[in-house]
Amino acid sequence: MSFRGNHQAKVDEKGRLKIPAEYLEELRQHGNQFYITSITGESALIYPMQVWKAIEEKLGKASSQNQAKRKFVMRTSYYGATVEMDGQSRVLLPPVLREAAQTKGEVDVLGGMDYLEVKNHTRVVDEIKNDPFTEEDFKTLEGLGI
Repeated sequence: MSFRGNHQAKVDEKGRLKIPAEYLEELRQHGNQFYITSITGESALIYPMQVWKAIEEKLGKASSQNQAKRKFVMRTSYYGATVEMDGQSRVLLPPVLREAAQTKGEVDVLGGMDYLEVKNHTRVVDEIKNDPFTEEDFKTLEGLGI
């Protein structure tokens, strides 16, 4: 599974995101059900259900006292919802997340390899501008063989 690129989309007045056509074929190969969530509330992350279940399996192996696990689960539960794509290739973004991420109207849908990230366009541009790619970032990637 590999979602790539940035494609503009629209979130309608009811909070439904029309999935960009460029991602549809790949998404449909993984079913019609997705988990939409966030860790920070700054963007919506759309996981095919099989990818999200794999994350849950990994989390299930960690102690319930693990603080990072507890924070992750609380936040992804607070912002999260299981959704199904409708016949018009739309998914409903959870209201709490939609408000926090300011995902109304025109948005960017970014490929995150095994998930999609829906982000307010202004936030994308600001993040790129205010968090430049550094020498340390290049070294980290080099360490990964990239």
